Amino acid sequence: MASFRLTRSASRALLSPSLSSSLSIFSSSSQSSSTAITSPHFGNPFTRLSHLFPDYANSPRHFKVSKENLSFLSNFRPGIVWISTSSGVADSSGKGDQPRSSSDNKNVAVVPSWIEVYLPPGIQPYAKLARLDKPIGTWLLAWPCMWSITLASTPGHLPDFKMMALFGCGALLLRGAGCTVNDLLDRDIDTKVERTKLRPVASGLLTPFQGIAFLGFQLLLGLGILLQLNNYSRVLGASSLLLVFSYPLMKRITFWPQAYLGLTFNWGALLGWSAIRGSLDPAIVLPLYFSGVFWTLVYDTIYAHQDKEDDIKVGVKSTALRFGDSTKEWTTGFGIACIGSLALSGYNADIGWPYYAFLAAASGQMAWQIWTVNLTCRADCNRKFVSNKWFGAIIFSGILFGRVFS
Repeated sequence: MASFRLTRSASRALLSPSLSSSLSIFSSSSQSSSTAITSPHFGNPFTRLSHLFPDYANSPRHFKVSKENLSFLSNFRPGIVWISTSSGVADSSGKGDQPRSSSDNKNVAVVPSWIEVYLPPGIQPYAKLARLDKPIGTWLLAWPCMWSITLASTPGHLPDFKMMALFGCGALLLRGAGCTVNDLLDRDIDTKVERTKLRPVASGLLTPFQGIAFLGFQLLLGLGILLQLNNYSRVLGASSLLLVFSYPLMKRITFWPQAYLGLTFNWGALLGWSAIRGSLDPAIVLPLYFSGVFWTLVYDTIYAHQDKEDDIKVGVKSTALRFGDSTKEWTTGFGIACIGSLALSGYNADIGWPYYAFLAAASGQMAWQIWTVNLTCRADCNRKFVSNKWFGAIIFSGILFGRVFS
């Protein structure tokens, strides 16, 4: 974060040439309560297909900025200007970025993501549907794959980087497909939840038919990746689709949808090993798989605390609601089970000593997020959730060095 001070005269000099033309679009705000802003892009060379590409600019849900949101421009006062490199909106407590409710959204200018800046308007809703602007889900899906591929490599040798790249692409596509299925099935719920009501399907930017067509496109690309694997892995990989398609329904049925997500998200721990070895070694891959399930129970329970008020309102279930004030005790137990399972998997794989040093570091990272998270603060819950990409990276580094030096 950087800062600089503007004097009154300097601020006027800086603002007048750069903002005069920009603010002219708001001159008609007295006649309307909001002003539509077209997302910036560098031209659209594509011909819109009327049934697949939404009329983004004319959508009733198109990005709008209310007069209240813009009032800070007219009330600008010289002083300290903070430039943040974070991706969200800083909360007033200074504790970080968090999702904001409409009542908290006054005097806030939301910076558009790279999707709004660089992609053609007709493509933007599909990119948002696949959550391309939020890569944390892809990381959490990819790390168990990378763990397994590296653990399956020959002792003293580096892992198969071509296979890792293939699984990385697969994680991106499968995560996008999972988000698409989730948004199609949850569109009636998403409209009632502050954090999700502007998702493409829930907001009306995309129709269900367009979402299904996009889902088919993602699955077709995923099939192309799956066909690069051996026959055993093709069957194993295809069987995960049952979990992918049924997961969004679990929050309506059980207080343990996070456990079901763990079974789904960590399937790559099985698939990565079979892609290298052609079969499964239960003594190694089952502890690795269940370590990922316990890990998911930790990070997704923390994540679910962001939505617990909305979940109660719309009648869906989560481990955050199931555990309540005992969340830290439960997640501590899951964390211990995760680390224990990772240790057992490494021991059965006869991995080298560096793995255990990294495992100790990962234990510290997990303990930090569990015991320091403020479960009543959405910003802190999101921050701890996102930090799990580093937990996955630490475990991967341990397996890598443990295999090379074993």
